[in-house]
Amino acid sequence: MEWTGARYADTPTVEGEIWIGAPPGRVWGLVSDIHLMPRLSTELRGVEWLEGRTGPALGARFRGHSAHPSFGEWSTVSEVVAYEPDGPEQVFAWAVGDPELPSARWRFTVVEQDGGALLRQWMRMGPGRSGLSYAIDRMPEKEQKIVFVRMREFERSIGATLDAVKRLAEGAGDGGTGDERADS
Repeated sequence: MEWTGARYADTPTVEGEIWIGAPPGRVWGLVSDIHLMPRLSTELRGVEWLEGRTGPALGARFRGHSAHPSFGEWSTVSEVVAYEPDGPEQVFAWAVGDPELPSARWRFTVVEQDGGALLRQWMRMGPGRSGLSYAIDRMPEKEQKIVFVRMREFERSIGATLDAVKRLAEGAGDGGTGDERADS
């Protein structure tokens, strides 16, 4: 990610992609399993479906518990805003907080490509307030640097998550050994 001077209100985005030598269905099964994600992340610690849900569906909500050395610990509620398990492009996306004014949007897409699957992970910061907003409130003159540093963290995290999903999917569904945790 190059320096853009983006502000939080600019709703900056980051995306990564990776080709995986495994059937798209296997990749989809991994990225649509929210319970796998804490094992692939150093920030997300745990998740649970809310309101009696047991899996993803449009409108389903889940709570995520996260921790970061600079921000401490926090929990958020997210809502699934796209869930398309069938078709040429499979999509799983959620909005963190209010779906109309989320603090972030995250999305996985899986597309069949060259005998395997192309996996993309994308996120957009804002426009709703987040924990980052409080840091910006305290140091408004550093807003662009704060946003840039956080986006770089997301970029590294996305890369590590994609790499971990690739290892799991190509590992003939070994189910994960617990050592897939991303480096960022």
